[in-house]
Amino acid sequence: MTNILRFLQVFALGTWAGAIMYLSFVVAPGAFTTLGSRDQAGAFVGMTLGRLHHFGIMAAAIYIVAGIILTKWPKVPLALYLVAVMMILTAISHYRITPRMADLRTQMVSVDGTPRDNPLRVEFDHLHQWSVRLEGSVLLLGIVALYLTVRE
Repeated sequence: MTNILRFLQVFALGTWAGAIMYLSFVVAPGAFTTLGSRDQAGAFVGMTLGRLHHFGIMAAAIYIVAGIILTKWPKVPLALYLVAVMMILTAISHYRITPRMADLRTQMVSVDGTPRDNPLRVEFDHLHQWSVRLEGSVLLLGIVALYLTVRE
């Protein structure tokens, strides 16, 4: 049973971190170079990111449940805390930042066609920076948590 639970942890976390890297380094750049417009690419990446967030939250839940079963209380592994933080950051991005960015995108009609000093564009760009920071943080925490999980 321990091997199965440990496998579930490594599989869930490794797949999640790998999916973040794939979206960040393959899908997003590919969308912006091959789709007809930056607005289409942004919409596609936004939709893909939403699906990644759902997947990440499920992967975190699997990891945490398996971790709780494996934990020898009161000593809780650091990786369990890191994955919980990853889940929280993903939820913030998914339920707070992404919907506001989608709303702003709709109001602007075209992000690319909206001047950079327009208040809607300024807010969109600010939220986009936060989105990238959160996703990068989740990836870094995931790599550390994966290392700690495999090391145990």
